[in-house]
Amino acid sequence: MKKALMIVSVLAIAVISTACINNIAVQELNNKAAEFMQKGDYESAMNRLQASIDLDATMYETHYNLGVAAINAKKYDKAIEALENGIKIKPDYADFYYSLGVAQSEWADEINDQANEKLEDDAATAENVNERNVLMEAEKRTDAVESKTKANELKKSASENLKKYLEMKPDCEDKATIEELIKECDDFINGKDDTLSKAEE
Repeated sequence: MKKALMIVSVLAIAVISTACINNIAVQELNNKAAEFMQKGDYESAMNRLQASIDLDATMYETHYNLGVAAINAKKYDKAIEALENGIKIKPDYADFYYSLGVAQSEWADEINDQANEKLEDDAATAENVNERNVLMEAEKRTDAVESKTKANELKKSASENLKKYLEMKPDCEDKATIEELIKECDDFINGKDDTLSKAEE
C-alpha cells in the first residue's frame, strides 16, 4: 500500500511540474506575441499565440489575442475561429463579441469588394454588349452571387455580435462608433449599401 501511495505521489508531482513548465512556456509565448503585435508583425504574433494555445487551450485571453492578431493580419477566417473558441471558454467576456463583429464585417467587405472587382474586370474585358451580357449571366455571375450571399451572412452575424457587445457593455466609450458599424451592417443586409447589385446593372 505504501508503495502504491508513493507511486501516486510521484506521478502527482510529475504532473504538477509539467503544468508549471507549460505555464512558464505559455507566458513566454504570450509575452513574445505581445512584442510582435507592438511591432506590427501579426504573422509572428499569431504563430506564438497558436503555439501557446497548443500548450494550454484553456486561457481565453490567448484566444482573444490570436483573434485580434488575425484581424490585423486580415486573416478573418482564423480570427473568427479563434474568437469563437474563446467564447466557448468565457462567453461573458464582452470584447469577444466586439472583435468577432469587426472580423465578420471586415471579411464581408473584403468578399464584396473582390466580387465587385471581378464583375468590373469581366465587363471591361468583354468585346461587345452581347459578350458582356453572356459573361454576366454565366458562371462568373454565379460566383459573384455566392460571394454576396456569404457577405450578407457575415454582416448579419457581425450585427448580432456587435449588438450583443452593446447589451453587455451599454455604457462603453465607443458606443456611437459601434452603433454606426451596426447600422452599416444592417444597411448592407437590407441592400442600402448594395454596391454589388449596382455593379451588376
